[in-house]
Amino acid sequence: MPVQARCSTRPALVLMIGASMIALAGCGSFSGASDRLAGIVKPYRVDVVQGNFVSSEQVAALQPGMGRQQVREILGTPLVTSLFHADRWEYVFTLKRPGEDLQTRKLTVFFKGDVMDRAEGDDMPSETEFVASLGKRSGNVKVPVLEATPEQLSRFPAPSRPATAPTAAPLEPASISYPPLEAPTR
Repeated sequence: MPVQARCSTRPALVLMIGASMIALAGCGSFSGASDRLAGIVKPYRVDVVQGNFVSSEQVAALQPGMGRQQVREILGTPLVTSLFHADRWEYVFTLKRPGEDLQTRKLTVFFKGDVMDRAEGDDMPSETEFVASLGKRSGNVKVPVLEATPEQLSRFPAPSRPATAPTAAPLEPASISYPPLEAPTR
């Protein structure tokens, strides 16, 4: 019986060695396949937009003599204000796209007291130019058709319109009374 047991373990041993050799050989081809797959599949990389976008139209609307609130209404809240330089506001905008250089635009607005004195900075793109630059992507991007043909629209029933009801008299605002903010004095 011991001779027979030894003979039955030999094929199992050969099978285990053969499977190990196949597995080791497969590791080398798996590495090549994973490299090829990694070369095909690209992860999505997001554009990073930071700061205040200021358009050329906004810069053109600035006029010396405007108050701080007027400038804030046109440009928005400044990105950088300093206690040491209270007479200037900094508007900084950056756009970082994968594989491209960082784009930075700066605008500095100077004040004398509470009145705008001047604005200095980079040439700003118009709103149309900026929006067009956001749409530019490398590679072939399929843009879906966003208009329906009359044949496509005919498949959907037209919305029914309710019969026009006689117009009612406008409602008068309800009188609202609020409690006093302070306790009455005696």
